[in-house]
Amino acid sequence: MELRQLRYFVEVAEREHVSEAAEHLHIAQSAISRQISRLEDELGVHLFEKIGRNIQLTPIGKIFLIHAKTAIAAIEYAKDQIEEFLDPEHGTIKIGFPSSLSTHLLPTVISAFKDEQPNIAFHLRQGSYSSLKEAVKNREIGLAFLGPIPTNDPDIEGHILFTENISALLPITHPLAERKTLRLSDLRNDPFVLYPKGYILHSIAIEACKAAGFTPNIASEGEDMDSIKGLVSAGIGVSLLPDSTFYEVIPRLTVKIPIDTPEVKRTVGIITPKNRELAPSEKVFYQFAKKFFSVLEQYQ
Repeated sequence: MELRQLRYFVEVAEREHVSEAAEHLHIAQSAISRQISRLEDELGVHLFEKIGRNIQLTPIGKIFLIHAKTAIAAIEYAKDQIEEFLDPEHGTIKIGFPSSLSTHLLPTVISAFKDEQPNIAFHLRQGSYSSLKEAVKNREIGLAFLGPIPTNDPDIEGHILFTENISALLPITHPLAERKTLRLSDLRNDPFVLYPKGYILHSIAIEACKAAGFTPNIASEGEDMDSIKGLVSAGIGVSLLPDSTFYEVIPRLTVKIPIDTPEVKRTVGIITPKNRELAPSEKVFYQFAKKFFSVLEQYQ
């Protein structure tokens, strides 16, 4: 079994068309068909079946696809690690991040790191809370910034960089816009603008409202921070957002008001895999980030 056979198999499996896979890989269709036939002979099973002009995976082919992707990822990870051990100052760090940390935290720490290590490159990947955890586990990325830090995942190691408050964002015309602080229960009759169900900030907001004694009326949803802030600016409703997302700028036509009851917070930090070591450049960045935020905490 050869690595190129696995690559050809995965490409055909995902496109369900040999000629399209051949075009994408810039090789002859006959070469792909020949290698997949050899792979099937070695395994003793049919991985594909014809459906009209297309093909699709057999039941055993679907199972093999999962393991083939895992094997290719493991080999790529091993190659990357070898290259970094040979030249640790010219590695590439693969980092994941959610949208809520993209406007200030990520640019700040990466910019500071690049000042010290200009030859280390970054490959950045934005994703949801659950997808970033899976990407770290599956070796698609080396580490990820996340908030809150998971505490009950046996495959993930989390290090808290800081803890931040969750505040209310209100339209400037809201009757409570002049308040210095709010009880969350003061907003029980307001429509809310939140991330969709499945996003961690959605869960945080729902749990906070339940702790305050009510279930929020969700009037609108937005899949990114700018959309949510824009909907609040338009007077569609109120929202609950982390303080770091307001760094130096409050959206026009809105006010940010701290919540004093109940106290709503989230941890923010870095997650790494428990079952493997970080590459040399990743270790350098990980230690830098911990030191960087430790110094910031002393001045706040």
